[in-house]
Amino acid sequence: MVSPRVHSFFDPITFTVSHVVADPASKACAIIDPVLDYDPVSGRTSTQSMDELAAYLRKEGLSVQWILETHAHADHISAGNILRKALGAKIGIGARIVEVQKTFAKLFNLKDLATDGRQFDHLFADGEEFAIGGLKARAMHTPGHTPACVTYVIEDAAFVGDTMFMPDYGSARADFPGGDARALYHSVRKILALPESTRIFCCHDYKAPGREEFAWETTVGAQRRGNLHLHDGVSEAEFVAMRRARDKTLNTPQLLVPAIQINIRAGDLPPPEDNGVAYLKVPLNTL
Repeated sequence: MVSPRVHSFFDPITFTVSHVVADPASKACAIIDPVLDYDPVSGRTSTQSMDELAAYLRKEGLSVQWILETHAHADHISAGNILRKALGAKIGIGARIVEVQKTFAKLFNLKDLATDGRQFDHLFADGEEFAIGGLKARAMHTPGHTPACVTYVIEDAAFVGDTMFMPDYGSARADFPGGDARALYHSVRKILALPESTRIFCCHDYKAPGREEFAWETTVGAQRRGNLHLHDGVSEAEFVAMRRARDKTLNTPQLLVPAIQINIRAGDLPPPEDNGVAYLKVPLNTL
């Protein structure tokens, strides 16, 4: 088994971690969950995070084959579409993104939005295998946080998105439209059935109380032994009760309204109106 080289980028504004996964032999790589910077006060985007990532690609001489989204994020905006145009790579996401598109097209009354996933270059089926250079990769559907969540298993590494966090922080919320705490429990058990030495890379870290540094890499074994919410021995009923009670205390993510509208378009901004300006919608008294 070839061990992929992983270089991660942490965005302290959204607590998001983007990963570059490279084949050491061919220098082919994939970018997982890239961030487009966004100021919610002014409505302006910037490419600072993306530029840092692109500089690393150039420095290492990497060729990007895939931009992989683990799901349609509600807490940061994807740089996927901008990177696709700049690098010529394909954007992939789980096939159930069409369910998420239909849900949010209705919520935001996006009558112009195609809801068949065509904004993405490839919709991965559960268990579908693909390659990144000489690296063997597999898309594993892991719904619960959203219906379309995917874990990308690339050789000895698994990129779990928001399905689970570092052991001392636990699990993702499951109260978004289409979320399901029971499905999340079973998805995590699928991840934790991988070999114990499998490296797990998270998409976020919020630095659990008592920990001094941000972190996003752990292992299946460490999660099975010590995950705050989902260590071995926690029953489905126990987890579902905890998750539902905890979710009732959580606020709506600050960037949910802009992020979802852009991310279900594969990171493309809404089309400009007749004055040349693109707009986002805010549904009043709905969320």
